[in-house]
Amino acid sequence: MDSSNLSGKCNGQGQGANYESWTKTGLIQRLRELESELRSSSEPAKVEVKAPEPRTSEEPTAKTAAKSASGKAAKAKAKGKRKMDPSRYASRHIALKLAYLGKNYGGFEFQAMGNLSTIEEELWNALTKACLIFPDDEKVVQFDCCEYSKCGRTDRGVSAFGQVIGLRVRSNRPLPTKRPRRDEAEVSSVSPDPAAERLPNGDEAESEDGERRPFDDVKDELCYPRILNRLLPNDIRVLAWCPSPPADFSARFSCRERQYRYFFTQPAFSPVPCPLEPPSASGLKSGWLDIEAMRDAAKRFEGEHDFRNVCKVDPAKQIINFKRHIFESDIVEVEDVSTALPYLQQASFGAPAVGDEPHPKVYYFHVRGSAFLWHQIRHMVALLFLVGQRLESPEIVSRLLDVAENPRKPSYVMANEVPLVLWDCLFPDDALPWVYVGEEHWPNRFGQFGLMDDLWEVWRGRKMDELLAGQLLRLVSRQGSLPGSGGGQHRPKANAATRVYEGANGGRLAGRYVPVMNKELQQSPEDQNDKYAKRKGYADADDMRAQRALDRLKGEQGELVG
Repeated sequence: MDSSNLSGKCNGQGQGANYESWTKTGLIQRLRELESELRSSSEPAKVEVKAPEPRTSEEPTAKTAAKSASGKAAKAKAKGKRKMDPSRYASRHIALKLAYLGKNYGGFEFQAMGNLSTIEEELWNALTKACLIFPDDEKVVQFDCCEYSKCGRTDRGVSAFGQVIGLRVRSNRPLPTKRPRRDEAEVSSVSPDPAAERLPNGDEAESEDGERRPFDDVKDELCYPRILNRLLPNDIRVLAWCPSPPADFSARFSCRERQYRYFFTQPAFSPVPCPLEPPSASGLKSGWLDIEAMRDAAKRFEGEHDFRNVCKVDPAKQIINFKRHIFESDIVEVEDVSTALPYLQQASFGAPAVGDEPHPKVYYFHVRGSAFLWHQIRHMVALLFLVGQRLESPEIVSRLLDVAENPRKPSYVMANEVPLVLWDCLFPDDALPWVYVGEEHWPNRFGQFGLMDDLWEVWRGRKMDELLAGQLLRLVSRQGSLPGSGGGQHRPKANAATRVYEGANGGRLAGRYVPVMNKELQQSPEDQNDKYAKRKGYADADDMRAQRALDRLKGEQGELVG
């Protein structure tokens, strides 16, 4: 295999460096170097003169000692900076399946100026530290050096349990042995030795007894998940890898289906007892959701629709096609979730027809599609929550999908990002035969320091947070007595502020509720695209798209010529 494409084309060291694409670790290291240089240049040189002392013949001279010390320091420095030579290693193109909890990260894609670390930055740090990729400068995040592709770009706070990336990495496969060249006269005068002509190649490995055998892509290869999981934070894990993706594999363009889940509780936020709740025309107590109405609304997303009113438009991308096909859209209850809070079963708190079922329950919005627009899922969920609170009817979905009647999007608030999970990414015809962690060596999953061990620590830490918060909630719910009709208690007026649920940990006070179709309308996508193009110096959006297409064509022709 050609290992030359493992070497990157990253620049950034020294003067004129593009620090915007550096990792935070690299920036801190560079800052310390500059501070050290500044201190050394500003401090005056100190010259200390000492009288010579007598020495014995066994003692080394000062010159010899200094030379020895400087030699050791130089060796230590050289050892610390020694790098692997990529030309000595084979490479292979693989796919990785990742899972991460995104709450503490600034999204998947590397953001040079972001306040939070991103998933890609953590991946870059692990890949370079393990010498699985060989960029020119490890401090500069530039994935061009390893044929990198990604299936999805989750936003800040969003998690993923089935994110897929493709990249070229260092391999354990032996490099072919090159035969020394000889001129024709020498070859003709020497009878060939058949044993000398049988040379090992990159598809063979040497067994313990010295015999050569075919290279096993799993048993003989580097265990990429184990290597990376030892270097990544515990809330980012590699779940599986694929040794041999198709030759034209792209994690983004080869994906045929993406699945998302958005989790929420029933009730959505803490309900109040009857005497403190204003009268409701909908007949639904504050905090509770009408799950059946949400299912009705979710089903209306299925099929091919123009989702320009159910997404956020990014004029920089100049998108003109907002049609997407949704394979499935539904509300599903999560089984085996033991988070019951007994006080919610009391009649004063319970929703109509709750019965004796323990609450809170956990549900998720399940959606499958080939591709999605920017923030499309969070807009879909926001509408479902409005329907679930009976602030809107399920017909609101059908009206917004009818772009002939409603070509401009009303300004409604999208749902919170934290409960959203990119659940899985599927590829056609089992194009990626995954090797899951533990299949090649079961202790990598269930043994000490294995994948399950890591995830148990993550789960237990958050479980203790849930447990303590739940115990405190139950304790406070039992203290004192519930408010009754007497004792000076009174119901709030019917025009009190509405609490609108948007997926966060509580309801947002929204004043008097304004229906979605009565909200202020945004500019159409066409107007937004034109406005952005003119701001960038183009005649209009069509001119900008034409120039971009021409630039891409020139770039492709330049690559072919090169």
